[in-house]
Amino acid sequence: MPPQATAPDSPVVVPDVPNDPADTPIGRAAEAAVGVRGAAEREPWPRPERCRIMTIANQKGGVGKTTTAVNLAASLSQHGCRVLVLDLDPQGNASTALDVDHHVGRESVYNVLVEERPLSDVVTEVDGMPGLFCAPATIDLAGAEIELVPMVARESRLLRAIEQLDVSNLDYVLIDCPPSLGLLTINALVAAEEVLIPIQCEYYALEGLEQLLRTVELVRGHLNAQLRITTILLTMYDGRTRLATQVADDVREHFGDIVLRTIIPRSVRVSEAPSYGQSVITYDPASTGAIAYIEAARELAYRAVSDSPGPE
Repeated sequence: MPPQATAPDSPVVVPDVPNDPADTPIGRAAEAAVGVRGAAEREPWPRPERCRIMTIANQKGGVGKTTTAVNLAASLSQHGCRVLVLDLDPQGNASTALDVDHHVGRESVYNVLVEERPLSDVVTEVDGMPGLFCAPATIDLAGAEIELVPMVARESRLLRAIEQLDVSNLDYVLIDCPPSLGLLTINALVAAEEVLIPIQCEYYALEGLEQLLRTVELVRGHLNAQLRITTILLTMYDGRTRLATQVADDVREHFGDIVLRTIIPRSVRVSEAPSYGQSVITYDPASTGAIAYIEAARELAYRAVSDSPGPE
């Protein structure tokens, strides 16, 4: 059976199969599916007093930024929270995973940043996921890095767009960043109060992370005094390797309590889900990846945001 919901202050671990001879894979899958899909069975999670705006960033590619944004958003929305996913990556992968139209010519975040269109004009509700919304990205966004350069207050254009949006009916805004530290990511850092960093449990995980931390400090010092790193999520964990455990231990030792106790394991289902225009939460709720992301989202929902600044 999958791990039962635990108290917010209890340790959360990678979902695993208990050593119960009476347990069967079919039974585990059925019970997990009922727990995730059955609205009547879902535990309502606490909603923040005001909207939490979180930027999900890491300039290293392939660490699970988009996967994390989409699956955390889906999990939160299934448990009573209203969430907006703001796709700031020109590849539009978050839009694809949520099955939101982002063909060339469609109004998107590009029009918001470059043409100052109201963000509310491009936000759309995700089909079949009440309370989940998406502001899609199109390939036009790839040119925004250049087009923003001569503009006044180019680093704050996303902030102004969010300030003009009525977020009183939203609990979370999750901003999915491209794998770079260009103007798009800077806009995301200026617009947010919190930074969530996904870190893969592999050898190169911490390489380049120092540059991201330095960028966050520069943004906090010059453009956004409220910005702080509040969450680190370990992803792509392979329990068969000693390296993955060592990387996880090193990250926890260095960053302390801001690292979520939940670890996201490697999962084929997590990779397959976007090709069906779904998050893994709806594609295969019984998979270890889905269960792990639900636990991570639950931990995020219950975790109080510290008033202290992030790591130096």
